[in-house]
Amino acid sequence: MATKISKKIVSYSVVSEEEKALPAVEALSRTEKAASTSNVIHMHEKLERPDMLLGSTYKVKTPLTEHALYVTVNDVILNQGTEHELRRPFEVFINSKNMDHFQWIVALTRIISAVFRKGGDVTFLVEELRSVFDPRGGYFKRGGKFMPSLVAEIGEVIDQHLRFIGMIKDDELDDHQKRFLEEKREQFDAAAKPEATETAESSFPAGAQLCTKCSTKAMIKMDGCMTCLNCGDSKCG
Repeated sequence: MATKISKKIVSYSVVSEEEKALPAVEALSRTEKAASTSNVIHMHEKLERPDMLLGSTYKVKTPLTEHALYVTVNDVILNQGTEHELRRPFEVFINSKNMDHFQWIVALTRIISAVFRKGGDVTFLVEELRSVFDPRGGYFKRGGKFMPSLVAEIGEVIDQHLRFIGMIKDDELDDHQKRFLEEKREQFDAAAKPEATETAESSFPAGAQLCTKCSTKAMIKMDGCMTCLNCGDSKCG
């Protein structure tokens, strides 16, 4: 078929067979990429339970009960061996010799497991569980962190596990903040009495107060300003 050229020719080039085939190759590549993406398995409630799951068990010992609780979170590996491989929580179990909390623990584990299998962002469970308060009062766990209830500590375990598998990113302090807190700690320890600098249960000074941000007894007053040695929160901004 002849093509009429109505404008002046200013330049020309010869198109090779390889260059002619490039658009087709690019289109095929896009098609293959779209096909591979469409085959990605996402977490949903109809996903069948595999025969084997990876599990992690955490021990929870509180002053509220004589026996410890053992929280087991089982994870499923999605798209194993591919670039879309993900590890997501699938179910949770809580075992203990203490039968006082049997009913609500079974109910809680079933609800949490159902939320896990639903898919999507399940990290909201952590804050929901942490916000549960015991009307009889909470307790301090080893390290000086305050737990408002047993349910809140279960939420703490869920948070620890989600950080372990990468669903929640650690909010680490930068180098400047770490140096600042170390300097504050050294100044406070130098000013305090040697026998009162630390306790057996906490690595923070004995006179430290409870931080409202991280619930840890690590808030000290230095230079007229309340500063948390654990998370870096400061009343002076």
